[in-house]
Amino acid sequence: MAKLEFEHVGITALAAAIPQHVINNYEYTEFFPKEEVKEVVDKIGVFERRFADKNTCSSDLCFAAAEKLISDNNIDKSEIDLLVFISQTPDYRMPATSVILQDRLGLSNNTIAFDINLGCSAFIYGLSVVYSMMQNSNLRKALVLDGETRSKVYSPKDRRSAFIFGDAGVAAIVERSEKFGKSYFSLNSDGSREGLIKIDAGGYRNMSSAETVVEHVVDEFGNIRSAEHGYMHGGDVFNFVIREIPRDIKQTIEYAGKNKEDFDYYVFHQANNFINSYIAKKMKLEDSKIPATISKYGNTSSVSVPLTIVSELKDKLDGNRELLLSAFGVGMTWATGIVPFVDCKISDIVEVNDGKAV
Repeated sequence: MAKLEFEHVGITALAAAIPQHVINNYEYTEFFPKEEVKEVVDKIGVFERRFADKNTCSSDLCFAAAEKLISDNNIDKSEIDLLVFISQTPDYRMPATSVILQDRLGLSNNTIAFDINLGCSAFIYGLSVVYSMMQNSNLRKALVLDGETRSKVYSPKDRRSAFIFGDAGVAAIVERSEKFGKSYFSLNSDGSREGLIKIDAGGYRNMSSAETVVEHVVDEFGNIRSAEHGYMHGGDVFNFVIREIPRDIKQTIEYAGKNKEDFDYYVFHQANNFINSYIAKKMKLEDSKIPATISKYGNTSSVSVPLTIVSELKDKLDGNRELLLSAFGVGMTWATGIVPFVDCKISDIVEVNDGKAV
């Protein structure tokens, strides 16, 4: 049973950055008839998204969020001893983007820096790693950066994924403090389902070539993508979610010795409206406790949970608040986190264009 428990560690500040370019999903009709687009958009509930321009990477979004976070909270950069960058859309295959950001942010050469590549559950996984390192060391501050540019991964000609994904970056400061109570994490994986969400080529099993970037029709519905575009089997993903996610949430709540009424907010991965509504209904949760950003940002992968906190819970996390975080995705992996927030400072969202905050 992969259940972890920590104490006296928590998030003290959060910031987020999004691309300036807004995609109106109803007008995303270059490759599909307007009637078909409307049907898809109405069903998934993603009305707007943010797309990074060609000069903006995940690291740029995270850099802008981190600079905002550091400025707003008067953070001494010399006290940041750990930087973790979470993403499946890094700047390069190597070096690690975390190391580039360490230098770009002007952090000490004594800073620990590494990347986490996991997918939609990665923010919760990453928090558990950082919480563990903070609790069992003399590290002063940790900077968690989570960024994705999924718009660069999926084909705009594949209706099964063309209207879902967006781009964003977040930054969080994690510190030790007696004010934080216990945190609980449940981390899970099932590699037998690795084919549910995948990019077949472009890695080292099936390396990039002239053939892997050629687009072709992939099914009887006329969807088009290359072997280096992402794809997913939505029905199978949904069946996985309804079986595993409510059960994991319930088990984690029981492990923590809590009741579902104890939580101020449930922050779910923003996969689509239908999935989250199903989970809420099955668990009999109050709608007022479930913030959502899927309609205006789409599915931003691992960024969706912290972005939802920044976007929807700013000025709502004064005092002691108990949040339950839940996410699932590529792998398949899934995670639940029970995390106390105590006077967490949340910055206004920053917009980024041409790699820079505007």
